[in-house]
Amino acid sequence: MMLLVMTLVTGIIYPLVVTAFAEVFFHDQANGSLVYHQGKPIGSVLIGQSFQDPKHFWSRPSATSPAPYNASASSGSNLGPSNGDLVKQVEARIQSLKEADPDNTRPVPVDLVTSSASGLDPHISLAAAYYQAPRIARVHGWPKEAVDKMIRENTEDRFVGIIGEPVVNVLKLNLALDFPRQEIRLPGYHQDELPEYMKYGN
Repeated sequence: MMLLVMTLVTGIIYPLVVTAFAEVFFHDQANGSLVYHQGKPIGSVLIGQSFQDPKHFWSRPSATSPAPYNASASSGSNLGPSNGDLVKQVEARIQSLKEADPDNTRPVPVDLVTSSASGLDPHISLAAAYYQAPRIARVHGWPKEAVDKMIRENTEDRFVGIIGEPVVNVLKLNLALDFPRQEIRLPGYHQDELPEYMKYGN
């Protein structure tokens, strides 16, 4: 009898109550924190994506297999700083960044050439975002100040003001680039609460 009662409580009633609570009070989070464009899901603010077009901000490298940012195979490369393969990978990534923006003489931020432990990090540092701003501005024909403004308005501050470092979500930045005048629904926001540049462009 105890087995049946506990099976009913912990196996059926409790999961249903928790699921219902999450759907009502944390709907976006319970469904993956998805981002929608024209009513269709195009990504999640929690999972990074691989961007390679020069007109986009690039994410940090991903070590997941068989493809980058494979959410079902979260992993890092496990390569140490003295590993020759890691050195070659970093050198190749630096070369790619230099070729995409040969006039940029700023130091390459480390998160643009090394993968995260999860391989799924959706954020890059402010240094990585501002490093790419001249290329983005040139490709789109915009003043660099407009791109810098976009980065600032997408910056996510430290948790409770003291934990971690400010970062920017790469998917949000690229959505602002690709769809500056179209509706983008972000998790936790209503359309009338979005920043002005996300609703109408710069």
